[in-house]
Amino acid sequence: MQRRYNPGNVVTAMVTPFDKEGDIDFNQVEKLANHLANNGSDAILVAGTTGESPTLTHDEELELLSAVKSAVGSKAQIIMGAGSNCTRTAVKMSKKVEKAGADAILSVVPYYNKPSQEGMVAHFSAIAESTNLPIMLYNIPGRTGVNMEPETIAKIASKYENIFAVKQSNANLDLVTEIIQEAPEGFVLYSGDDSLTLPMMSLGAVGVVSVASHIIGNEIQAMIKAFNSGNVKEAIALQHKYYPVFKKIFMAPNPVPVKAALAKIGIINEDVRLPLIQLSEAQKKEFFATVDYVLQGVTL
Repeated sequence: MQRRYNPGNVVTAMVTPFDKEGDIDFNQVEKLANHLANNGSDAILVAGTTGESPTLTHDEELELLSAVKSAVGSKAQIIMGAGSNCTRTAVKMSKKVEKAGADAILSVVPYYNKPSQEGMVAHFSAIAESTNLPIMLYNIPGRTGVNMEPETIAKIASKYENIFAVKQSNANLDLVTEIIQEAPEGFVLYSGDDSLTLPMMSLGAVGVVSVASHIIGNEIQAMIKAFNSGNVKEAIALQHKYYPVFKKIFMAPNPVPVKAALAKIGIINEDVRLPLIQLSEAQKKEFFATVDYVLQGVTL
């Protein structure tokens, strides 16, 4: 199968580092982006949900894009979160992101206004017609309040060649099968949940848009490569080994736990913007009791 666009197997949804005053810390942005590019990330997703995009201004998002591009150069593809629940805003941002030099964009199903399936088709059609960039759809009903159905995904992907993938953050594995069966040749699916990477790949997914890859990017790459090379037992063993990390990293609202992990190994501060708050001391004790064995092996 010839993929329409290939950002690799591991796309890390990068957190946005802040300083104590809540401003973006661009020195930490550069440090983190290089850490990701050097430790298993084929591509970096900037200003996604994990990047606390609901609290970022569009100007801040474009500054982040510029900083990450400058930091990693050609070491990793850069995908930019450019979605909105306002179609006009998503179109406008997609044009700006293309001009700013992103390699691709991630565009989420409109949240809060809960459009119909035909409304989704119209929304993503407007975006696809506004840019030449490859577009990854983002289906996350837990946040948007509505699921984009497999036939809707297939309809959009069949209509526009630049819509190359879907990030599927829906735990219903039957939907993975249906999307892959119905989508056109070259369109691919990424798991939107670390713990479901291997299960979804067993049904035809090509990789993951990951949070855990901030700290175990090389290990997730090893799991995917083992599976793709036919060493399924090794892949399953790695899935079981890192499953506690996959789950515990979401013990509090994302990206609070992963920022705490990154702070512990000295890459960024753990600061988040309200309405998110940092882990309590009791939560940190519980969290690090699970993930410390992983953090001891992280190289800076």
